Amino acid sequence: MSIGGSSSDRPTVSVVMAVYNGAVLIRETIDSLIAQTMPDWELVVVDDCSADDTVAVIRGIADRRIRLIVSDRNEGPVHARNRALAEARGRYIAGLDHDDLCRAGRFATQVAYLDAHPETVLVGAAADLIEHGKRRPPPLPLRTSPALIRFLMDLANPLVWSSVMIRGEAARALHPFTRPEMQYAEDFDLYHRLSALGTVARIDAPLVAYRSHAGGVSRINVDRMTDRAAAVLELAHRPLFGSGAARTAALSTRHFGGREPVADVATLAELADMLDRLLEAFAGAGSLDPADAALLKEESSRLWWRLVRTSIHAGKLTRREALSVRPKSGFVSGVPRGQRLRLAGMIGRARLLDPRRRAGASSPR
Repeated sequence: MSIGGSSSDRPTVSVVMAVYNGAVLIRETIDSLIAQTMPDWELVVVDDCSADDTVAVIRGIADRRIRLIVSDRNEGPVHARNRALAEARGRYIAGLDHDDLCRAGRFATQVAYLDAHPETVLVGAAADLIEHGKRRPPPLPLRTSPALIRFLMDLANPLVWSSVMIRGEAARALHPFTRPEMQYAEDFDLYHRLSALGTVARIDAPLVAYRSHAGGVSRINVDRMTDRAAAVLELAHRPLFGSGAARTAALSTRHFGGREPVADVATLAELADMLDRLLEAFAGAGSLDPADAALLKEESSRLWWRLVRTSIHAGKLTRREALSVRPKSGFVSGVPRGQRLRLAGMIGRARLLDPRRRAGASSPR
């Protein structure tokens, strides 16, 4: 059943949203759409058979740009999002989850970017984090380029779904739009599939706010998300790593994406080799301009030393062990200055001396 949106006019932006039991937060999310400085949008929201008052909340909002589709059975967010895309009329397709928020200038900024960059099929944005009711600034990296985003997609998911805007013809060229078999990492899979059609980019201004809360899908399904993301990366890694792609994809997803500490020096060495090979292949595939090369070095170094610091801090590796291995690529800088590695080493040593910590450190996660 569908209500609203009787006009045949084609809006500039169609927002596709899947919702299940979102009554508590969806009104605030829709209010952030109504506050957009660019009013030429429609919201196609598919209620996935909610058991709460979600439908009543949406119906209570008097805005003809909202198109509500009520499913008669629960099929999951991938099917709901695909149904929303099938009904979307916009020139551009914007992703948005029912519990996230848009800044007022989001649509105007992203539409202007896509209009000015016809080679770009998807543009995301930086995202603030809302946790325990407090808004925090976006995590690093603060500066990106399409080249850096493309490289990062071979390590982990660099984009927030609620921040993306996609060129409509590119979205409609995919069958299906998002793949049910990739549920929990269907957005990451979508970005890889779209990258075959054009450029994927990010606007570095925080145009959305992403909520992290106990009921969020990403908090509930962490293991499933990790497994599906690794499956996406395995396909991307296969041309370079062959039969070892499943291993490199799992390592990258867990340690670069999930920020897990490594358990031993051998695993750290595997990650160093993987990063070297990815960097060399990426740099060799085309000419990097100096600005892109600088961003690539900055972010590769940050990711590597974050992993080292996390592993030392967790008591998995001593500082000496962690510093005995590093990528050989010129894209990873030397040991960063400051006290953070030394402080991590002090904490790590204390954990290794604690028999309970030491037992835990040697067991798999």
